[in-house]
Amino acid sequence: MDILFIYLLLGAVAGTAAGLLGIGGGLIIVPALVLIFSATGVSPEVLTHMAVGTSLATIIVTSISSVWAHNAKGAVDWHLFWVMTPGILFGSWLGGVTADLLPGAWLQLFIGIFAIVMAFRMGLGSLHSGELVEGEANLPGSLPLLCSGGGIGWLAAIFGIGGGALVVPYLSHFRVAMQQAVGTSAAFGLPIAISGSLSFVVQGWGNRLLPSWSSGYIYWPAFLGIVLTSVFFAKLGASLAHRFSAARLKLCFALLLFAIGIHFIWENYNLITG
Repeated sequence: MDILFIYLLLGAVAGTAAGLLGIGGGLIIVPALVLIFSATGVSPEVLTHMAVGTSLATIIVTSISSVWAHNAKGAVDWHLFWVMTPGILFGSWLGGVTADLLPGAWLQLFIGIFAIVMAFRMGLGSLHSGELVEGEANLPGSLPLLCSGGGIGWLAAIFGIGGGALVVPYLSHFRVAMQQAVGTSAAFGLPIAISGSLSFVVQGWGNRLLPSWSSGYIYWPAFLGIVLTSVFFAKLGASLAHRFSAARLKLCFALLLFAIGIHFIWENYNLITG
């Protein structure tokens, strides 16, 4: 019962941060689950893969409400969604296969590096208050978009995120309006999560190191606790966003991500080299 409360609390924190900062909950869920699974005695060989797979499974639920809200505001480019989704699906599945090939220490090392990259992006963004200069969207052709979808899905599945941290900068580069970029990014979270989590189920199926109540690398008690609270608290976070300085909040979260990244890199670099 105590551990279920921890998962409920994690869902509340991740959901609040997602609504407050406009980030995906995976940036919080994956590092937190790594620490929780480690503290509860899960084998180091599988705990990181479980954290990523479980995070992706939670995104299936949370992305549905997010897509619904963005679509109601007309902020989802469905033509772009259908062009890129085949690549997203393939890349996300391949991301699960790639993660399974990596030892847990290496996977944590890469997650730590990714956390630091995101910390710098978020920290620098908080220091610049200027709006993105937008013009007429100038997207590439269908084949480059399809291939880009594959790369985005691959990276998102490896890191257990919905892809917003990758999709929004990519679309913004081609001068897609920020509202459209964010809304379409939210839509991409669903195929990323479905394909990626299914891949993590298949790759981990039958692994004897996994605890009970697991389907491959998805751990259902953690999934249940997180989704029960994350959707509600995401709405709470969104309502609180108007009461706080977004720049200051993002800077604080960037510092937290940086600390998490340094911890993961330091711990696992020593394991790998040592």
